[in-house]
Amino acid sequence: MIMEALIGEQEEITIKALSKKIDVSSRTIQRDLNNIQSVLDSYELELVRKSGVGVQIIGEQRRKQELAQQLKKFTQREYTLEERLTLILCMLYEATEPVKLYSLSKDLGVSISTVSADLMKLEEQLRPAQLSILKKRGYGVELSGTENAKRRAISYALSKTLKEEGLFSLIKEQIHQNSSRYEDPISERLLQLVDREKLGKIEEVVKELYPDFALSMTDSAYVGLIVHLALAIERILQGENITIDSAYLKQIALEPEYPIAKNIINRLMDCFQVDIPEAEVGYIMMHLQGSKLRQQDGGLDAATNIELYRQAKKLIEEMEEQTGFHLSSNKSLLEGLVTHLKPAIHRIEQNMGIVNPLLEEIQSNYSDLFAQVEIAVKKVFPNLPVPKDEIGYLVMHFGAVLIEVLRKGDLKAYVICSSGIGTSKLLASRLLREIPEISVVSNISVFELNELAPTITDRDLIISTIYLQDFYREYIMVNPFLTSEEINQVQLYARRKMLIQKTPPIVKESPVTVDALTEKIEKLHEYSDVILSILTNFQLSELRQQETVEHYLQEACALLEDREVILAKEMVANALLEREKSGGVGIPGTKLALYHTRSEYVHKPSFTVHKMESAIWIKGMDGNDVKVDTILMLLSPETFGKAGLEVLSFISTLIIQDEQSTLLFETGNQSQVHSFLATEFEQFIRENIK
Repeated sequence: MIMEALIGEQEEITIKALSKKIDVSSRTIQRDLNNIQSVLDSYELELVRKSGVGVQIIGEQRRKQELAQQLKKFTQREYTLEERLTLILCMLYEATEPVKLYSLSKDLGVSISTVSADLMKLEEQLRPAQLSILKKRGYGVELSGTENAKRRAISYALSKTLKEEGLFSLIKEQIHQNSSRYEDPISERLLQLVDREKLGKIEEVVKELYPDFALSMTDSAYVGLIVHLALAIERILQGENITIDSAYLKQIALEPEYPIAKNIINRLMDCFQVDIPEAEVGYIMMHLQGSKLRQQDGGLDAATNIELYRQAKKLIEEMEEQTGFHLSSNKSLLEGLVTHLKPAIHRIEQNMGIVNPLLEEIQSNYSDLFAQVEIAVKKVFPNLPVPKDEIGYLVMHFGAVLIEVLRKGDLKAYVICSSGIGTSKLLASRLLREIPEISVVSNISVFELNELAPTITDRDLIISTIYLQDFYREYIMVNPFLTSEEINQVQLYARRKMLIQKTPPIVKESPVTVDALTEKIEKLHEYSDVILSILTNFQLSELRQQETVEHYLQEACALLEDREVILAKEMVANALLEREKSGGVGIPGTKLALYHTRSEYVHKPSFTVHKMESAIWIKGMDGNDVKVDTILMLLSPETFGKAGLEVLSFISTLIIQDEQSTLLFETGNQSQVHSFLATEFEQFIRENIK
């Protein structure tokens, strides 16, 4: 299964993504990857692992196809738990009478006890959909619930397994071509529930009546409508009908979408020679109504949606209280919520349900926001059982707005770090990257903190890697390399600060003095000198095999001594080793180690990259051991101006600026890294001139 997954990928895939795809632990994936290369050798393929990026099978496409064909010949297929649950649901959905446990056991290739355990898990998953599994001793098991609920469960299984792009491909391509792109048996099994010939006829009917649908509706709405109609036709032909409240049916008959839905039903009855109940019109309307609202341009008419506007405004007010951010003035958020709530409330009141294929990702990536929206929804709609799928869509509305709000963060953070310029700058860079509320970070010493205390405002953050004795103001203490938990703590700290009203500064126009202009020009001149020295003396070297990191450092320093960058290689190497003792130098999640020091034996500021012949284990900045194969060396003279130190600190931030820059320092050649430095330095100069 790992090989099947990797062959189907055009780019690297992370271990985490693989483990999720195959439904086993990351440790299992890591262990089994070790056994794959021996199989790949016979196909002249190679398994490539890139730290922090992922794994990939590389080689000729022809050889990949040969391996893929061979993998298909395996008759024994071991299904994951989720796959088994989906298959059981399909079997029970299609069955017209109870299904024996033995039959399920044989089809799935597992024991009867495993099937029994799976049925308990499946029933737990189906409970929110108001379905249960009825067990009849001596007869078997069957799916119990309304036809509406059964279709809802199958629609969800289709969306979850094939995802939106897979379903769209099915609708737009497969029904017109007698071939299948889905070689996965679970996808194939689900697609058997939706006859392809009928799908083709249904789409022809819809396109014939309303040729603009495919263009005006979103992909997911269009797919949802076609799949719903296909499932409906299949079940009606089997004698399974849905019901809808008669009062609600009279109500929706007045809606503008009703004639469209009615027209589709009449055309399908002619096409398939079958009676379709009036109840189906209501369900078709939901697809049309939700899509039609989403494509409206301009503002919505508040007069016709007063209650919806009131509910949407109340929801926004509750979210303001939950998040602490001002959202009431955002007109597009209000209109977006009203647009979504109208069909959503209808769906919930009629117990129609909705499938949100992104629900798992939303809950994982925006867990805090999801919980906040859930609380707000319960307050605004206390008598409406809003399902998690609908909550997920509301989270996307609020998330889009909050991301924009957070991008406008204007907080200043003071960072106190005792580990040196490299570590403090890495921490500063991480804060700017991870905490969008922070726009400026100032690295200061403990002594400077006391001097600056009177000028630090209530909206400023103070973040320290050491305990600040006798410091009277609020601050937060973190490790030099932020953990996930610490990022969350700083995030909350920053959001509290964002709520504090900003005092408008008193601006006094004053003429530029000669001294001030001279100082600026001298600073720019110092920047230029340091950058010129670094670019001139930059070197990417290959170091010979050594036993210890000490020997590698000595060899690297010898190269710098030959170029007259440093004066005494032994003294500089010792200074770098002493620096390592005060804290780790390995950058977590990479194969890089950043060694830096200020020394009287350093003649010129320098930044060099040294590739070791074999990787070694050293202590990382987060306290854990890291396997590194590249030494990044940042050297500064003992007496060095503030502007010069800023340039060296800037280099530290470039290393972890993003995944691409980190990868460049790990794998790039001299020309690539040199060019990257030149580009970034040019931007640095431009910003400082401004």
